[in-house]
Amino acid sequence: MKMKNIAIFASGEGTNAQQLIDYFKDNKTIKVALVVSNKSIANVLNRAKVSGIPSLIINKKDFYDNNNIIEKLLDYNIDIIILAGFLWMIPESLIKAFPDKIINIHPALLPKFGGKGMYGMNVHKAVIESKESESGISIHYVNEKYDEGKIIAHYKCTVSENETPESLAKKIHLLEHENYPKVIEQLIS
Repeated sequence: MKMKNIAIFASGEGTNAQQLIDYFKDNKTIKVALVVSNKSIANVLNRAKVSGIPSLIINKKDFYDNNNIIEKLLDYNIDIIILAGFLWMIPESLIKAFPDKIINIHPALLPKFGGKGMYGMNVHKAVIESKESESGISIHYVNEKYDEGKIIAHYKCTVSENETPESLAKKIHLLEHENYPKVIEQLIS
């Protein structure tokens, strides 16, 4: 069976990227082959380096105005792109080059609490302010609009009466770390 190569796109700390790297480290058919970031100071780049995974830093011009990123991904024989806290909108050219091969994770139960600006603590605050009784994560395909691609899976947690954005974030991180790698593996296998 041919090795399937993953590119992880991330903008920050990289905890979800690290979960994916660790999960697939000894896998015989799936490998994290590249980490891509739009921030040269993102800790995810350190995580990639420590794990021996090549990384690529991109700028807006190359990402949106030409096909350099697509060519780089093809150079690494990338089969699927996994977004793990990547905050830029994915350009249509990349979506067309990897149809139904770009996956994102969102820290709420879409279609609620999605869209531009809805990431991290912004999402958790909005969930609590709306007095939701549950939250969770959504794993979905990426299309041309923020958080509107076809849902692959939802995983839920309760929102307690005295929930804070920070305590909800911890619950969401646990769901992300437990479920994102498993869903990716099922999709690729």
